[in-house]
Amino acid sequence: MELVSFDGDYVRRLTEGDAETERHFTAYFSELIRIKLRSKLKSPHMIEEVRQETFLRVLNTLKRKGGLDHPERLGAFVNTVCNNVMMESIRGESRATAYPTEDFDPVDSNMNLERDLVTEERKKIVRKVLDSLPPKQRDLLYMIFIQEKDKDEVCRLMNVDREYLRVLLHRAKDCFRSSYAKT
Repeated sequence: MELVSFDGDYVRRLTEGDAETERHFTAYFSELIRIKLRSKLKSPHMIEEVRQETFLRVLNTLKRKGGLDHPERLGAFVNTVCNNVMMESIRGESRATAYPTEDFDPVDSNMNLERDLVTEERKKIVRKVLDSLPPKQRDLLYMIFIQEKDKDEVCRLMNVDREYLRVLLHRAKDCFRSSYAKT
């Protein structure tokens, strides 16, 4: 396969819908995406769906105002979009997998008292772990998981953007997990 140098002119032609550039773009990246996905996905159908969704998202992003700041990074951008679509597809498949009901024991209604005690015990442990966290992390976890506030509202209250909120939440959850494991 030929080595291609992506530049602003190439991306411009692609966003304007130039048929030859679009053919080149899909031909160039199709095989690379298939090779990447074969090692991660089971079915050819899923591979094809992820490939098509990757192209759709990349082209939609390019056509939006401010699309791609660095045309020379088009290959890396396609790879990143492909990774994201693949992970979404894998998560979707795992959620859609039905579990056989015949292998599970029926619910014992006599367990309610024990379950209530265990639930109350867990609540005490969670409160104790939350109280041990730094105030910023404790407040963030409390707003997101206890108060169930909208993430945009949390961003506004904490004066951060959505992407940084994701980072803060990840750190807070890691801190919570490690504190919880020590109890």
